Amino acid sequence: MTTSTRGTTRVPAVLVLEDGRIFRGRAYGAVGETFGEAVFSTGMTGYQETLTDPSYHRQVVVMTAPHVGNTGVNDEDMESRRIWVSGYVVRDPARVPSSWRSTRTLDEELAAQGVVGVSGVDTRALTRHLRERGAMRVGIFSGDAVRDDAALLARVREAPEMKGSDLSAEVATTEPYVVPAIGEKKFTVAAVDLGIKGMTPQRMAERGIEVHVLPATATVDDVYAVNPDGVFFSNGPGDPATADHPVALMRAVLERGTPLFGICFGNQILGRALGFGTYKLKYGHRGINQPVQDRTTGKVEVTAHNHGFAVDAPLDKVSDTPFGRAEVSHVCLNDNVVEGLQLLDKPAFSVQYHPEAAAGPHDAAYLFDRFTSLMSTVPMEGQRA
Repeated sequence: MTTSTRGTTRVPAVLVLEDGRIFRGRAYGAVGETFGEAVFSTGMTGYQETLTDPSYHRQVVVMTAPHVGNTGVNDEDMESRRIWVSGYVVRDPARVPSSWRSTRTLDEELAAQGVVGVSGVDTRALTRHLRERGAMRVGIFSGDAVRDDAALLARVREAPEMKGSDLSAEVATTEPYVVPAIGEKKFTVAAVDLGIKGMTPQRMAERGIEVHVLPATATVDDVYAVNPDGVFFSNGPGDPATADHPVALMRAVLERGTPLFGICFGNQILGRALGFGTYKLKYGHRGINQPVQDRTTGKVEVTAHNHGFAVDAPLDKVSDTPFGRAEVSHVCLNDNVVEGLQLLDKPAFSVQYHPEAAAGPHDAAYLFDRFTSLMSTVPMEGQRA
């Protein structure tokens, strides 16, 4: 990706999809060129959390809400240390932010971090195209990068695909760190960072959990060096079929019987650890309005999603796995995609979505309570054996 940060108000920009469709608009954020996988997000709020979610690494996010940037940018709503999206596509960017919490505009933040975007695009037409054809490679070009369309299309088709990409180590912490419990400490959790969002350890800390965040390359010895009452596997980017190290690590945790909780990428890792396959969705689930049913209670919740891959597990039967019986605990009501797994003979479960959801909704926050209950009921000797 190459960028500059000169004024972008009238700089022409072009978005080129790998199937040859082209959308023209104006530069938004940095001027230059960028490549990634084109995906769309249906959230009307929380764009700052979306931008800084490491799960969006190497993706160009198309916002379906027409007005973006209304609340500007602040320093409190960041989910990680930087913006991770490869590019950003909006229809009508806000001219002036209106929130009292805003310290700068979204356009300024994108430019400062070198994120190439495009505005003035018919994002409704683009989203319908992606729904019909599926997520695909894309390039955004602005300023001097706007040249011959055929040459730009050729460059897009040379970019790497998301399928087969191993990305979690690129976004994870390189050094362990601790998020202390708020109030009385009740539990210690080892959290394997595959692209963790800042609100996730915060939600655990609110429940009296001291969270030791470990790199994606952590070994089983690293995990148990912190004497955990539970182990957590985070969200993250890339193809779960490439995540052999996290799968091996999770299997080692399952063998010891330590309470285990995974979200998003962590759900796919659990699926693989249990012997299920994974597959790429046509266009994925992204946004904060996805209906999911918790089959263990029958309750339907509105949830926040960001995943382009899913676990291939049977919906209507209990499966035998190397770690005992397993079943699908949550399902998406839009398309019956697996949204959660649980073991019946060991203390382990996962969901495919984001229960921390800093921007909301908060229907799924109970899952952190479920994790603490699991740690309360499993004898400590069994957890650390």
